[in-house]
Amino acid sequence: MKKVTMFVWNHFTNDARVMRECMTLSEDGFDINLIAIENRKDPRAVKFEAINERFRVHRVPMYPWLLELYQNNKKEFIISVAGVTTVISPALFYKSWLLMSSYFIILAALYGAVKNNAARRNMIKLVRSAKMITKGYLQNADIYHSNDLNTLTQGVICSKLRLKPRKLVYDSHEVQTDRTGYNPKVIKRWEGALLPFVDETLVENHTRAEKHEELYGYYPHTLYNYSELFDIEERQKHDLHGQLGLPEDEKILLYQGGIQPGRGLELLVEMMPMVKEGTLVFIGDGRQKAELQEMVREMHLEDRVKFVPKVHLSELPGYTRNAYIGFQVLQNVNYNHYSASSNKLFEYIMAHVPVISCDFPEIRNVVEGEQVGLAIDAEHPRNIAEAVNRLVADEDLHDAFRSNCMRAKHKYNWNTEKQKLLDIYNAL
Repeated sequence: MKKVTMFVWNHFTNDARVMRECMTLSEDGFDINLIAIENRKDPRAVKFEAINERFRVHRVPMYPWLLELYQNNKKEFIISVAGVTTVISPALFYKSWLLMSSYFIILAALYGAVKNNAARRNMIKLVRSAKMITKGYLQNADIYHSNDLNTLTQGVICSKLRLKPRKLVYDSHEVQTDRTGYNPKVIKRWEGALLPFVDETLVENHTRAEKHEELYGYYPHTLYNYSELFDIEERQKHDLHGQLGLPEDEKILLYQGGIQPGRGLELLVEMMPMVKEGTLVFIGDGRQKAELQEMVREMHLEDRVKFVPKVHLSELPGYTRNAYIGFQVLQNVNYNHYSASSNKLFEYIMAHVPVISCDFPEIRNVVEGEQVGLAIDAEHPRNIAEAVNRLVADEDLHDAFRSNCMRAKHKYNWNTEKQKLLDIYNAL
């Protein structure tokens, strides 16, 4: 049985793509250990979890334990350090004034790192990465698999710094060189320096594969982010109307996923005064959520815009099926967004929910090619509102899109992609 160690730079509570890959490999006889990040505030992100007999999740601490102690009770921590320093500094001085000076320099450096935001973040990443490397190296796998650039260094060290190097798969879910908050030149040098150690590279779609070839000179494998295939009627339905106090015939206009900047979510709120019928519902969490909630209050839209916390992947289809329309209105803030073919689109299709989407190439090819919704210029709230009003008013068009979803889901599902993953692994 081939042993595989995967790395992912998240808590692994809602990562649909990595879950599908691990389940596919474990069901085909591979032994999978996934290393993720622990979150003590989330009972789902525990230190160890057995998904099935051949798929286990190990999570490393989110923060160094000393930093966690400091954050939990700063005053008590500082008093304790001061007490220890008072006790041991005379002994250090007696041994060597240089030793005592070094001790105080280290203390000052650590305090400066904790107080400086950038230094603290880098220290946390470094310690977390070291813990991933230690755990991954000791697992002594046959194949290492790094999801995204954040874990590629870990994969290279664990797979190649050995007397007998192991195989390494690089699974890049994003265009790393053109993402919000990333320095393109630094990222390209970092990624380019590590790629020679990689045995197989996976990217999300052909648009991104072409970009990768332009940057690095070779065409990687594509593994589309399709939803698993299922019958939505067999999934337990969550009464979203009842949960939100809405009439049963109210049309739910749904966005599900991370509530983050660059996804056009503020435009969805801004469009609501122009929408003639329906309630906008956000399912998910993220750093833009508070901003959107404040917008809703300022615009007095509390009766027309609702928020639902993030739900588990296994339960999400039961919520999605309540929707009349699903939104995927990414904004062209970088090439990573422009080239996306995100899982959200295929989740809507699998639940037979017509889509209003941006008109970026990969998304437009599916929405227009399969006639499952309207692909529009989604950079203006009026355009989105007009598309919503059109679908709300034209029930025949909505029903046609819904029927096309039922057909398209048999084309755009994980069953059509997973054999590609198995072929790559079996060749390794």
